[in-house]
Parts: sequence; C-alpha cells; structure tokens
Amino acid sequence: MKRLFTLFTFASLTLCASAQTAKNPTKSDPDAKKILDAVSAKFKTFAAPQAAFTYQVENAQGKALSTKRGTVVMKGNKFKVSMDGMEIFSDGKTVWNYDKSANEVTVNNLNEGGNGMTPQKVFTNFYDRDFFYKLNGAKSVSGKSVQEIELTPTDKTRPYYKVYVWVDKVANTIYSAKFLEKSGGRYSYIINSLKPASSVADAEFVFNKSKYPGVEVVDLR
Repeated sequence: MKRLFTLFTFASLTLCASAQTAKNPTKSDPDAKKILDAVSAKFKTFAAPQAAFTYQVENAQGKALSTKRGTVVMKGNKFKVSMDGMEIFSDGKTVWNYDKSANEVTVNNLNEGGNGMTPQKVFTNFYDRDFFYKLNGAKSVSGKSVQEIELTPTDKTRPYYKVYVWVDKVANTIYSAKFLEKSGGRYSYIINSLKPASSVADAEFVFNKSKYPGVEVVDLR
C-alpha cells in the first residue's frame, strides 16, 4: 500500500528511469519526447477520466509476488483511487489515505510541487522535469503494439533506478509502467481500461467520515 500511496500521491505512477545515451548521459531523446507529448496532449482533452489498473509486485527474478486490481477516477485536480482494502481521496488540496484493515484514515496536505505526483501527472507531464528518457522502439505486449520508453530519475536518491513505460500505439495512451528498485524489487502498473469521461460528483473526492463508522483519523497536516 505504501508504494501505491507514494505513486498516486506525493512522493513519487513517479514514472521514471534511465534515458541517457552513451555519448550524452544528460540529454533526452527527442523521439521519446514526441510520443510522451502526444500522450499528454490527448489526456488533457479528457473531461473526467476513469482508469482500471492492475498493480503487480515482483522479485528481482521477475516472479510475481502479489497482484491487485484497482480503479482511479480524476476530475480537474481531484482524484480518487480504490484498490483492495484501501482508498485514496483528494479534493486537490487535501489527501485522505484510508486503510480498511485498520479502519484508519491518514490526512495530509496534497503536495504537487517538487517530487510530488498525482494520477493526473502520471498520465501527462511527469517526465519533463525530473527524468531523462529515450525510445527503445516498438514491441508487442499482451497482443498490443506498444512503444517502449526508458527513463532514469535525475534525483539519484530515489528508491528506483529505472522505469519502463509502454505507450499503446493505437490508443496513444500509457499502457503500463514498470519500476525497478535499487533493492531488487519490481512493481508494475498496467492500465486495463481508460474512459475519457465519467459521471462523478465533487463530493466523491472528499473522505466522508460518516460512511466509515469508528474510523480513526490521523491528521498529519
């Protein structure tokens, strides 16, 4: 759950890794940028997008250790993530991280600056400031024709050292991203479906304590 919180909120979908060329390790690939820019531009036309995703954790040998499914819905700068026993709400200013097993919600300010990351950034301009990137070419993944983009974080203190992003060539959207951690672990996010619009009220992006009887609130603001 900590990894998902990191990605979808504010430490990080956090899509990053090594895109240097051998001759110039600090120059990003313009061909990769064209693809990422096109993905970002398309996503920005979506009114209230909703995505279903699979989150998978692997060991260093690539063996799957756990798999979970979830959904994320976005509207402007608001978002809500739901996945197997946890929910993350944000109204664009505050973020509530609810743990069902503990019946506890942690409240914090949403930090979009610096290394902050929200689902909207994952689908749009996450790559421009903090990563080098290069295009590795086309490949087939689960029957889809995708473009593989390799990224490296410019901040070497991050827990991951490489990320691979696959862009669906037909849909022109992000299909998946895989993070390689310095500790040897790997985790992936696969977008199973992406709808450009959904009917969701603003109230759905705010944690409503009355719907969670006995919940413990930990306010870290």
